Amino acid sequence: MIYPFHGKTPVISPTAYIADYVTITGDVEIGDESSIWFNTVIRGDVAPTRIGRRVNVQDNCVLHQSPNTPLILEDEVTVGHQAILHSCHIHPKALIGMGSIILDGAEIGEGAFIGAGSLVPQGKKIPPRTLAFGRPAKVIRELTEEDIQDMRRIVHEYAEKAQYYKGSVPVSES
Repeated sequence: MIYPFHGKTPVISPTAYIADYVTITGDVEIGDESSIWFNTVIRGDVAPTRIGRRVNVQDNCVLHQSPNTPLILEDEVTVGHQAILHSCHIHPKALIGMGSIILDGAEIGEGAFIGAGSLVPQGKKIPPRTLAFGRPAKVIRELTEEDIQDMRRIVHEYAEKAQYYKGSVPVSES
């Protein structure tokens, strides 16, 4: 469901895919070829949420903000299943692992990888092209070329999958 909030209506690219049971409200922008998967909630009712192009936000994620602190996902970001992002800035080509929590003012560098189940605390900066993991997240190592290729594969596969779903007609129960 798409809901306006205090005169702000979500702006979603016509090339984006929004799955069933997604809720998007308020000051939210979603860019070209991005995909928002089943049961995700994106609220732009406190501050803006900006989602770039070819971003995939997987099933059961929650995206929200604190006052005057937007949530920004730049181009080609992957957000794994059940992640929570709150007033943070995710730079291009970063990957947020499943079940991770990224808090206010945290910044995830370009091409960084946050391991599944990690907690990135308020204000923490994760450098580009590194793997960070844990609660709280700590940088473990630089990413390998294999890691980077795998992250690119995920972006590409989700963009393709979104276009497939966008063109398909769901089968309803009789």
